[in-house]
Amino acid sequence: MVITAQHLFDGVNSSEYEGYLCLKDNRIVQKEKGKPSKEILEQSDHVLQFTEELVMPGITDTHTFFTGYAVFHVGADLSEVRDNKKGLEILEAYEKKHNPKEVLLGHGWQPEKWNRQDGEQMLEENYSDRPVILFAADRSTCMMNLAAKKKYQFTPETCYPESYYRVMSAYLNDREFIDQEFSDYMTLMNSRGVTTVKEMGFDDFYGFTEYLKEMEENDRLRMRIHFMSQPVGAPMNLPYARKMRDQFTGDKVRFSGFNRMTDGTIASGKGELKEAYAGKDYICTENIPWEEIEADVLKADEEGFRWSLHAQGDGAVGKIADIYEKCQKSGGKLKNRHAITDMEFTSPDDLERLGKLGGSAELYFQIMSLDPADVLIENINRTIGKERGKYYWNRRKMQDSGMNLSGATDLPLMITSVPQSIYYSCGGYMDGREETFQKENTITVSEMLKAWTAGGQRNLGQENILGTLEEGKLADITVFDRNLLTADIKKIREAKVIMTIMDGQIVYKK
Repeated sequence: MVITAQHLFDGVNSSEYEGYLCLKDNRIVQKEKGKPSKEILEQSDHVLQFTEELVMPGITDTHTFFTGYAVFHVGADLSEVRDNKKGLEILEAYEKKHNPKEVLLGHGWQPEKWNRQDGEQMLEENYSDRPVILFAADRSTCMMNLAAKKKYQFTPETCYPESYYRVMSAYLNDREFIDQEFSDYMTLMNSRGVTTVKEMGFDDFYGFTEYLKEMEENDRLRMRIHFMSQPVGAPMNLPYARKMRDQFTGDKVRFSGFNRMTDGTIASGKGELKEAYAGKDYICTENIPWEEIEADVLKADEEGFRWSLHAQGDGAVGKIADIYEKCQKSGGKLKNRHAITDMEFTSPDDLERLGKLGGSAELYFQIMSLDPADVLIENINRTIGKERGKYYWNRRKMQDSGMNLSGATDLPLMITSVPQSIYYSCGGYMDGREETFQKENTITVSEMLKAWTAGGQRNLGQENILGTLEEGKLADITVFDRNLLTADIKKIREAKVIMTIMDGQIVYKK
């Protein structure tokens, strides 16, 4: 295959240029500036020509939750249910057709349409001996009967992944469901230009690694999967980590270490700060077990495993920097590629420390899309004040300090979008506000594209074979319908992926 492009962004240079790529099997065997010769074109089996489009490396999302995404579609579809009669009718039809053995699940329940108290009474009357869990459309809560609460030990008030992990084995090992669901997931990600993800898998992933191994062996994967173990139901499991590291050694599936939350959101007062919240006498309303976290990180680091720790407040980021400074180093840099996820509010001094360590930042570049500008700015002013607020979303300092920036979404919280990332975190725009917000903290479009490509693969330790378009590297390529480097940022969210190539094969075409 030969790909010619008026706008080729290879991830090595900071600008695009006219050039071409020659692919053979699953690798880039030649890359040159200018146009290919007549001889090269005649030797090719397939020529793709792009003029207005941007050809760039495949996109890497370094923080995704397939297990959370699947809850949007698991079990019976209840999106149109408004009363118990219709709800029971749909559940009975689903049960008859699929005969689920462990638990009866449903998705799409809309609390504003179907009253939970009425629905749960119906469940008790018809399913008193069988667990039933019906997830709300936004996954913020669920409808449950007593049998489900007793068996799975959570309630509608605590219906979030760190609680309902106990039910994951039921749907992750349901082959009828998971085959279609995972295929749809890969299609969604490919349509966004994604060729690699780092998946969060709770504990031992509840059997899903066996499915990944099967998919890998049968060459059915349309994106690369690096998965992490997030200890939730059990402590950090190093024997499991050793087993996964030995089992997955190819370039399609890899075990990537451990993941953990530290603090929570600053808006809720759960983010850990260095100084007290504005008008308050506390730095965090949560009690974070830092000694336990440090012990786990250092123990894993000794065995060559990496950690990704979530932190939103500057206090939490600083304590993670303290921990990482105690980890193994090679040439002064972290040997095991430890990362910090989110990093909403940070101290410049800590970013410089992390930069010297070569730490990776897994950044939610689209996070501003979740709320209108007035809500976001009010939250900042209310919690930490305008003066400290100047260090919010300080991606510029992270970049300038030498940190490795990589893109992340916490999917399904957000769905991967490079154009959205550019709008919010390069343009500095917010929804409902004309003027930019703290433009001095933004990064350039070129830096953004590198974060979503080369930065992601460096985070994963795969920069020698992926992340840039260079001779000898694996052919993971994304094509956008316009040149993102010169497009009007105010209109850039309209940009679409028109083709995705993974491992030398076209896996998405619009």
